[in-house]
Amino acid sequence: MVQSAQGLLSLLDEPEAALQAHALERINQLIDHFWAEVADHVVKIEALSESTAFPARQLASLVASKVYYHLGHLDEALSFALGAGKLFDIEGVSQAKEQARAEAEYVETVISKAIDHYVSSRSTSSATASDASTEVVPVDARLEAIVERMFERCERDGEYKQALGIALSSHRLDVVERIFTATKDASLLEWILQIVVREGVLVASSSRTYKNEVLHLLIKLYSSLSSPDYFAITQCFVYLNDPSLASSLLSSLLNLSTVSDKAKEPEEEKVLIAYQIAFDLAETATQEFLEVVRSSLSPATPVAPPVENNDAAAPAPEEKKDSHRERIVAILSGEESIKLYLEFLYRNNHADLLILKGTTASFDALEARNSIYHSAVSFMNAFAHAGTTSDLFLRENLDWLAKASNWSKFTTTAALGVIHKGNLAQGKAILEPYLPGATDGASRSVYSEGGSLYALGLVNANHGKESITGYLLETMKGSQEEVIQHELYDALRDVLFNDSAIAGEAAGYAMGLVMLGSGSAKALDEMLQYAHETQHEKIIRGLAVGIAFVLYGKEEEADAMVESLLGDAVRFCRALSRRAEALCTDREMDVQDAILRYGGVYTLALAYAGTGHNSAIRKLLHVAVSDVSDDVRRAAVTALGFLLFRNPQQVPRIVQLLSESYNPHVRYGSAMALGISCAGTGLEDAITLLEPLTRDPVDFVRQGACISLAMILIQQNDTSSPKVASVRSKYAKIVSDKHEDAMAKFGAALSQGIIDAGGRNVTISMQNKSGSGNMPAIVGMALFQQFWYWFPLAHCLSLAFTPTAIIGINKDLQIPKFDFVCNAKPSLFAYPPATKPPTKETVEMVKTADEGKPAAASDDAEMKDDSTAAPAATDGGDASTSTPSKQQSKRKTPHEPISFPVQNLSRVTPAQLPYISFPADARYVPVRPVVGGSSSSSTPSPAPSTTLPAASTASRPSTATTTPSGSRAIGGGILLVRDTKPTDEAELLELEVLKAIDTSGAAAAATAAEGAGGGQSDDELLTGPIAEVPPPFEWTDWE
Repeated sequence: MVQSAQGLLSLLDEPEAALQAHALERINQLIDHFWAEVADHVVKIEALSESTAFPARQLASLVASKVYYHLGHLDEALSFALGAGKLFDIEGVSQAKEQARAEAEYVETVISKAIDHYVSSRSTSSATASDASTEVVPVDARLEAIVERMFERCERDGEYKQALGIALSSHRLDVVERIFTATKDASLLEWILQIVVREGVLVASSSRTYKNEVLHLLIKLYSSLSSPDYFAITQCFVYLNDPSLASSLLSSLLNLSTVSDKAKEPEEEKVLIAYQIAFDLAETATQEFLEVVRSSLSPATPVAPPVENNDAAAPAPEEKKDSHRERIVAILSGEESIKLYLEFLYRNNHADLLILKGTTASFDALEARNSIYHSAVSFMNAFAHAGTTSDLFLRENLDWLAKASNWSKFTTTAALGVIHKGNLAQGKAILEPYLPGATDGASRSVYSEGGSLYALGLVNANHGKESITGYLLETMKGSQEEVIQHELYDALRDVLFNDSAIAGEAAGYAMGLVMLGSGSAKALDEMLQYAHETQHEKIIRGLAVGIAFVLYGKEEEADAMVESLLGDAVRFCRALSRRAEALCTDREMDVQDAILRYGGVYTLALAYAGTGHNSAIRKLLHVAVSDVSDDVRRAAVTALGFLLFRNPQQVPRIVQLLSESYNPHVRYGSAMALGISCAGTGLEDAITLLEPLTRDPVDFVRQGACISLAMILIQQNDTSSPKVASVRSKYAKIVSDKHEDAMAKFGAALSQGIIDAGGRNVTISMQNKSGSGNMPAIVGMALFQQFWYWFPLAHCLSLAFTPTAIIGINKDLQIPKFDFVCNAKPSLFAYPPATKPPTKETVEMVKTADEGKPAAASDDAEMKDDSTAAPAATDGGDASTSTPSKQQSKRKTPHEPISFPVQNLSRVTPAQLPYISFPADARYVPVRPVVGGSSSSSTPSPAPSTTLPAASTASRPSTATTTPSGSRAIGGGILLVRDTKPTDEAELLELEVLKAIDTSGAAAAATAAEGAGGGQSDDELLTGPIAEVPPPFEWTDWE
């Protein structure tokens, strides 16, 4: 065995090339053992590799590369490996693994480095190619040769996704097209659409231009299939924001595209596909997108040919196509979808009124007329009944309703807009008793009127009709009350220039909403200039957030504005007139600067929402730890949730240290970032970080932790997420604890409404059913974060509520009655059990157990019991509790089926979608797969292995572990179904919600509430006599 390489190294000094080549060949074989000795002679080896007269120069380059590899200088190792040519054998990696593991590690490491260099070089070249003033630097041909060999090897071995990943990262779309042309595998296109567009993994730092190039290529490749995947193509249209392509597709499916097609009736299958595409567009596209498509499909005046036959039994093909076109236009208006979801929420309402009543009783017993508690119950009721049209709680609690005053009255009235959200047909009639100018109300209050206008906007959010916007405009013009002007959505600049703090703040928000995503330079200039001229902090904040709305989704186009807002505000003041500059004191400039930086953070968050852009994340983290303003730091950490909601698993790791910060505002922001990004996932890593924050010494941090936990655990039960029971119990204890701070109670009450939102039939999702960004949800969540400054903005969280249902409809847009199958245990996706009212025996037992104990000691004992309940049940406990446990153990746990039927128009959560299937002999079959994706990937996932509640908590998996990618499945929603037995009579479901709503009920409730006392104003409460101390009472846990 060779003990040293000195003999071989001495041969390098020989003059004959043959001896030098022999020495290099032997050194190459022994390099892994004697690289340290060879490193002392690397200069000689480099000289041989650079000598054109030396015949074995490639071998010298290979040896030098391995020396630098062992020294840890990977750049030099790659450089010499490129000079080694084909001696650097990437094909022999598998053989090298068998012969020598070290050789394989060297090859894999250098290849990885080569790919990184190639991707970086190609990305730089693509970026500079679009800039005429910058010279394009060509990619090293030797580097490109190595990557090309890697492409060939991947294609030969069938590792197509590896090749596609490198090709997409290096902007090699020609390789993508080449691989698909060779394979014709539609699943590869679905994989590209998933990771590039929905998750933004491979192109997180790429420009929108390149993403659009990828989308155009996907459209081309999808269209080349023998059976084009129209639904995936439609998703690409939405991502591209190109309505003309969508209208062309719909026209071709309905044979409306050419004159020659007018005599041909469209196939029924294509009509169903067109209807399905229209429903998908209505749920995922913007209003502007849908308006363009509707306009392009508006029927032209047909030229009817003369009819010689008097037989009119069958309608003409042109008449049928016109009816199809009219239905498509009606679907694209969004009203059909809203009507179906309204029916779903009405039929399946599982809101727990006992929880609401218990919280109301707790707050009434503590401080009956405190406006923060009254507002908290209003939010809780609004969220729990969002979209269900159920105002039963208000009717049964008129005494509580009458206690509202001033802004709490505004909040309570606005809550009607959340409850009746989507009831476009009757929304205005329901709110009529509160609207300005109503004559049948018992009392006229500007707070009720302002709240009713706010409610009208929430009812019609994202689907406003001209009649509604016209009414709001006329109301604003005829009103001089700031409270009424606060929530109008048109003619806003004039209101802003009145320089009224309250109305001006609303105008700032509304100007951004009206120009949402437009990037209008004129609007940005006007808003930014006035933000520097005004002295009102409220107006500055409204305009700063409004600027963020204008630049929604603009990505790199917003970079200049972000830099401006995050920079020094003094330089903007220099551009103003001397008079305005003289008004800017140092203190005012500091405040302005902080608020503008606050707006800059939200501009960055909304411009790059869902992209996971690396540069944006780094900038937010820098602001989060370096800014001098607590508000800005809190906003910067919160904004991470907006950027990373497509990859929720990354967020706990990123904010883990921030959640332990000394600054409570940073901890609050960490909690909110987790709630926004992980909403609806039940992610255990996020819950683990949030649980300690619920015990934080600062009240508003506990508030944020409670709210975020509710967002994450929405639509989870004890089986899917074992933390649900303890979290719900935590909320109840915070609400009922008279020693708890008001801010924490406020957050716990909101959380009780959020976790049961929409009658437990909605989730919070920043993505829509196609996987693209859910604009209303993102904007609503951004507005919800502003409730820190103004409580009524919390109602905007309802914009992020997404119904979770499968609603099958036939070709006539009617709802047939049928069942489909969920291939999982029923307990995994069941509704949480309803709260049981306390019985008399329970009250007596609690009284005996807690008698003589202080409140704090009782609470500690309860928390200890909760924490030890599971171990006691497992271990057997003491003698007094062992007998029931043994008796229960003798009873066999009832067998739970591994699948169960689900009726049409029922709740199907995002985590449940992968387990949904339609029987092979089903009468109704969906034209689109239940889970979003390629048409070929409709096979349901196998049933997840879940442990029933009787098992140990540690052994029960969370929903996050059963959902693909650990996030959420996409799809579901409204599905067009094909009737396989059209001759049989169909049983249909009728819409009940609009028949059940009594529009006069709101007036009755309003009149009764006003007649019950009308409530006192806050000023009267402050100046009036102090109320007597209430008599002692004994509180019992209503859960």
